[in-house]
Amino acid sequence: MKYLLLLTLLSWVTLSYTQHHEINEKPIMWKGNQNEIIDTTSILHAFKSGTTQGHFRYFFSSTTNEGNLSDYYANAIGGGLRYETAKYKNFQFAVSGFYFFNIKSSDLHIPDSLTGQLNRYEIGLFDIENPDNHKDMDRLEELYLKYNFKKGHVIFGRQLINNPLINLQDGRMRGTGVEGVWLDYELKKIKLEGGYLYAISPRSTTKWYSIDESIGIYPSGVGMNGGKSNYFGNLTSAGVGVISLKYKILKNLELQAWDYYLDNILNSGFFQFNYEKEIRTNKKLVFAGQLIRQDAIRFGGNEDPSKTYVEKGSKSMTFGGQIGYKVKNALFSINYNRITKHGRYLFPREWGRDPFFTFLPRERSEGFGDVHAIVAKYEQKFPKKNVKSSIGFGYVQLPDVLNFRLNKYGVPSYYQINLDVRYQFKNLCKGLESQLLIVSKFNAGETYNNPKYRFNKVNMLLINLVLNYHF
Repeated sequence: MKYLLLLTLLSWVTLSYTQHHEINEKPIMWKGNQNEIIDTTSILHAFKSGTTQGHFRYFFSSTTNEGNLSDYYANAIGGGLRYETAKYKNFQFAVSGFYFFNIKSSDLHIPDSLTGQLNRYEIGLFDIENPDNHKDMDRLEELYLKYNFKKGHVIFGRQLINNPLINLQDGRMRGTGVEGVWLDYELKKIKLEGGYLYAISPRSTTKWYSIDESIGIYPSGVGMNGGKSNYFGNLTSAGVGVISLKYKILKNLELQAWDYYLDNILNSGFFQFNYEKEIRTNKKLVFAGQLIRQDAIRFGGNEDPSKTYVEKGSKSMTFGGQIGYKVKNALFSINYNRITKHGRYLFPREWGRDPFFTFLPRERSEGFGDVHAIVAKYEQKFPKKNVKSSIGFGYVQLPDVLNFRLNKYGVPSYYQINLDVRYQFKNLCKGLESQLLIVSKFNAGETYNNPKYRFNKVNMLLINLVLNYHF
């Protein structure tokens, strides 16, 4: 009994010294900051040899609408850190997070007085589910375990990926994050990529959602009968499976195929080829083609037609092409895309932007059918000046705004002009990057004198100024 009392006393004294600090002692809460010889084969060495990255971001956005329709502006600022360990028996661990603030903006939660509609672009800089929140906005973006092997790796957990249909869509403060298992495997001419995703944190949000819960967080447009879409919170899906194959047949010819199986809702097959033909030194012709086929699965997410995402038995088809001329650091291209009359091209806007050659930032073709789009682009790099610029001009012919079956968001046909200039600073400000994006959209369709078909859609000017500092 006396030995038991003695052991208890010794344990209490030991715990007291390990949990209590005298005033004149140095703090040792972070015990990793000790100078000692570390076994290079240990997990501790992997953590101490890891890499840390940082990112600060400022984003200004303003939208000017025609006439008496509301105008908006917003200023957002934020920052984040990312840490990844060194390899330990081919394993790595990573974690990252980001915070941001609304420092000065319009009242984004107040609808436009003429249309009753909310702001479209500036609200996306913050948390679209809580536009009144100006301070407490943060997100754990990455938290994963990675296993490396000779030709690739596999990642399990929260991560960032970029592919044709599920991508960062980085046009606000933070991009889209996903959670699941993801594989990258690369041979000499073949690359395999894919995985299973069960959760997503869409751009312009701070929370993580299951796959079915995430669909409809963004504005969902109208259903086939013209009434408000009612699929948000009413879908059932176990997740999305993705598989892809990229094959470089020749030095200048690459094929890629992707399949996205959104359980219980939709299957999307994506095919693309890219080909370059050198005609003279530093001069090339560029050719590319693309095809997407979509088919509803079972009831499209819900047996009730008024609550489903995709109409039962529906399908859609889209195809496009690109012809370009590349000279050293410049590329001029003519791009075309067609969505057929079979039905709407649909894929959750919360998960990524359009993959079409005709894509111009700040507008999309998702949600529409019977579309013709043609876009001319010119891109120029000035390596010695650290400047990259591009200009795009396009015309998009959409179905009538009252054709609810093929026009989900009530957007009329339009012209769009984009100017994008980017600059990387040098010397003292190395790591700082700037971007100026100016977008003008002009109406080219019938709006029936109803301002809701013009507000934040056409006859508008959008200006974005973005500063990024990476370290």
